[in-house]
Amino acid sequence: MSVILPLPEPLPRARKASHDANRLGKRLRHQVGRAIADFGMIEDGDKVMVCLSGGKDSYTMLDILLQLQQKAPVKFELVAVNLDQKQPDFPEHILPAYLESLGVPYRILEQDTYSVVKRVVPEGKTMCSLCSRLRRGALYSYAAEQGFTKIALGHHRDDLVATFFLNLFFHAKLAGMPPKLLSDDGKHVVIRPLAYVREDDIAAYAEAKRFPIIPCNLCGSQENLQRKQVKKMLEAWEKDSPGRIETIARALGDIRPSQLGDPKLFDFLALGARGGALPDAHAWLAGEPHAEAAETGDAT
Repeated sequence: MSVILPLPEPLPRARKASHDANRLGKRLRHQVGRAIADFGMIEDGDKVMVCLSGGKDSYTMLDILLQLQQKAPVKFELVAVNLDQKQPDFPEHILPAYLESLGVPYRILEQDTYSVVKRVVPEGKTMCSLCSRLRRGALYSYAAEQGFTKIALGHHRDDLVATFFLNLFFHAKLAGMPPKLLSDDGKHVVIRPLAYVREDDIAAYAEAKRFPIIPCNLCGSQENLQRKQVKKMLEAWEKDSPGRIETIARALGDIRPSQLGDPKLFDFLALGARGGALPDAHAWLAGEPHAEAAETGDAT
């Protein structure tokens, strides 16, 4: 005799949303914790400046770091820092109110980079490059003044992949956005704890947590950005072949210098050499027309 069990009652919407957010939060904590461990992002005694823009990424980064801080195997300090760039109609009350509700130490810096960007960049041109340099300069200066040992930025997995293609398509180089780096002046260690986290997961988490998102009206309204072109390409790839972005992200952590073509990274000259001096390109191309162009692949 078969027994027919009653179907479970569906969870109330609010309860289901809370359950989904908790499950997603667990995955994000795992991914951020793994990134911190894989790249040695945070050490005992670190004073971490968490750069908070008011967007979904930086809110999520701060939220997850605060959760990890409670049970972390090392002791470290978190301070949220926002740069008020004096954009028109910027709701300057939102971040202080949110951070005070959490009891998180924070500092709001003020610097009118908006006027500088609008004055210097011609109408219709993209503003992100100059805006980023000015913002980075202000944040780095403050980090040096306050003795921060790490600077945490909210770039996620999709940002890292997009940056790789930006460099490939527009700058002819294989380079990306590393999860951890030393600043050009050698004074700051920059970390990206969300390096393993998908943007879609961040968006879902931010919605579930109801973060008070502040849109960027300065650069976010520009439709001709190269990064937006790359993002559209990646979205189309992901739609046609789900999982492709994750595959590319994994590839960025599995570099094979001997299977590329940079003689600075791999000693091709020594590969299979039988001894003796090897003639250089000028010797091989002696007498050839357009020799210099041929060396760089520019000959027609």
